[in-house]
Order: sequence, then structure tokens, then C-alpha cells
Amino acid sequence: MDKKYVVITDNEFSQPMSRHSAINIVKDYDEKGISSHIVSEEEASRIGSPENFNDPKWE
Repeated sequence: MDKKYVVITDNEFSQPMSRHSAINIVKDYDEKGISSHIVSEEEASRIGSPENFNDPKWE
């Protein structure tokens, strides 16, 4: 069974997709200046909605 990933933006979750597709979408969003993140399908289910996602801090 292939693991599926979800792209999160400020407003929405994408449909579950392959890792490769998710990476391409995030790269495309980055070129357009849209903030997005990739999480597993299971993690997206746990989060529930984009408002519940906490942006990671890299500092």
C-alpha cells in the first residue's frame, strides 16, 4: 500500500496524492508565493482542518 500525502495551504487540504505529486504542487505554490506544507494522509485526518495546523518553527 502506497502512503498518500496531503498539501495544506492557509485555506484548504488537497486530495490525497503520491509523495512526488505533493512535492511538485508545493514547489509550484512556492513559485507563486503561496505558503504550503506536506503531511501524511493520516496526519491530515488527525489535524482536521487547515486552521488546526501549526506552522513548524525552524529556529
